[in-house]
Amino acid sequence: MIYWVALGFAIIFEVAGTISLKYSAQHSSALYGFLTFAFYLLTFSLMWYAIKKLDISIAYAIWAGVGTALITVGGFLIFNEQFTYLKLFFITLIVVGVVGLKFSSQ
Repeated sequence: MIYWVALGFAIIFEVAGTISLKYSAQHSSALYGFLTFAFYLLTFSLMWYAIKKLDISIAYAIWAGVGTALITVGGFLIFNEQFTYLKLFFITLIVVGVVGLKFSSQ
């Protein structure tokens, strides 16, 4: 169970790191660069811990898929990126794939 929690936090920090990366590209403040580095360090540390017991194929697919879906939502909400139903459809396919992989691992 703790390995799934670690994976969940790895996803959260990956999303935070990617958002910080976007802010870093938009602003000249070194703070966002530092935050990007710190969040990704936490992300990969937690992924390293999670894959000690979880299948790497499943852990990585969940990390990448859920992270992609959350970053897409963040792009819509935080950065005012264009929302389309086609984007929503394909993000939904990613989420369905991730759920399918999770259930297939049991």
